[in-house]
Amino acid sequence: MASGHFQRISRLETARNAVRRGVLTSLKVNQFRCFESLRLELGAGVTIFVGDNAQGKTSILEAACILLRLQSPRASSLGETVKFGHDRFAIAGSLKDTELQLQYAEKSGRKLRVDGEIARPSGNYLRASELVVWMANDDLSLVRGGGEGRRRYLDFMAGQLYPAYRPALKAYERALRSRNFLLKRDASPKWPEIDAYTRLLDQHGAILHRHRRDMIAQLQPFAAEAQHQISGRDETLEIAYEAASGAALRENGDVDLSTELFSRRDEEFRKRQTLAGPHRDDFGLSINGLAASKFASEGQQRTLALALKLAQSRLFLEARSRPPLLLVDDVFGELDPGRRNALMAAWPVDSQKLITTTHLDWLDERFAGAEVVQVEKGVVGRSES
Repeated sequence: MASGHFQRISRLETARNAVRRGVLTSLKVNQFRCFESLRLELGAGVTIFVGDNAQGKTSILEAACILLRLQSPRASSLGETVKFGHDRFAIAGSLKDTELQLQYAEKSGRKLRVDGEIARPSGNYLRASELVVWMANDDLSLVRGGGEGRRRYLDFMAGQLYPAYRPALKAYERALRSRNFLLKRDASPKWPEIDAYTRLLDQHGAILHRHRRDMIAQLQPFAAEAQHQISGRDETLEIAYEAASGAALRENGDVDLSTELFSRRDEEFRKRQTLAGPHRDDFGLSINGLAASKFASEGQQRTLALALKLAQSRLFLEARSRPPLLLVDDVFGELDPGRRNALMAAWPVDSQKLITTTHLDWLDERFAGAEVVQVEKGVVGRSES
C-alpha cells in the first residue's frame, strides 16, 4: 500500500508544471525575539542558516512558521515571542503572488492582512498562505514524551488539511475551559450549567475525533515507508489512534462524548475536571509490534520521529498536490551519515527548505546549490555555499 502512495507522489513531483509552488520569497521581522529588525530575501531551494546557539537562527524559522500558520512551534502564545522591552511585533512576507502581514500587540491582539487588506476571519488568511512542516531535534519527544506533544503534532497537521478543524479546536478549547471552571467553582457542581458546555464539547469534539481518526489512517502508510527508508531495515511501524471520548457511537458514526461524560459524573465531581474528550487523545507508536517508547533503541526512536515528519510532508503533497515549506531546525548535525542521506533522499524534491545548523561539517555536494547565511547575535550575512 505504501509503495503505491509513493509512486503517486513521485509522479506529482515530476509533473512540476502541475504543482503550484508557494515559495516564501521574503521575510520581514520587527521586534520579534532577538530581532529589532530583519529583512531577508529567500530562494526557492535550500537556505542554510549557520551560527552558534542562541544567535537567532531558530527564531527566523519560527517567524516564518508564525507568518504562514499563525502559531509557534516553540511558544504557547504569540505574546511570548515579543522582543524584550516591547509590547508588539510584526512579521510580513511574500508568497509568489501574495503579500502576508501579521501584527501582534499585547493589548489588542492579532491583526492580519492579505495583499494589504484586513483578513477576517483567520481562515481567510490561512487559505491565502502555504503548508508548513516543522522538523526539529527535539521531535524525539513525539516518541518519548507525553500525549500533549503528539496532540500538538496532530493539531498542527489537521489544521492545514481540514478547513473545519481549526475553528472546531478553538471552540472546543473555550468550552473546555468554561466547563472545568464550573466543575471547580461550586461545592456542589451545577450540572445544568455544566451540561451546556458538555453539549459544545460533544459537538466540536466529534469534528476533532473524525479528522484525527481519518488523518492517522492516511498517515500510517507514509510513516511506515519513511521508517523503512531511513532505517534501511525491515521494520514495521504502526500508529494507533487512542481516542479518549468513550466507546459510544451515534447513528452517523460520530463518538457520543456526552454519554461518556454523563457516565463519569461522580468521578468528575471528585476530581473537578473534564475526564474525557479529544483533549486527552493520544496515539501509540510501535515497531515490530513493540511499544517504541519502551522497547525501541535511541536510533530507532530518532528515525521514527523523522518518519512522522516526513509522512506529514508526503500527506500534504498528496492531499493538496503541492509540496510544503520545510523548516528544519538543527537536525542535520545530530544525524549519522546514513540517516542524513536517507532523509535527504526521502523529503519532497520541490519543497523549499530553510535549515538551521551550528556547523557545516555535514555539508556535501548535494547542497551545492544551497545558499548559506551566517547568523551572529541577531545579525545575518550571506556567505558562499
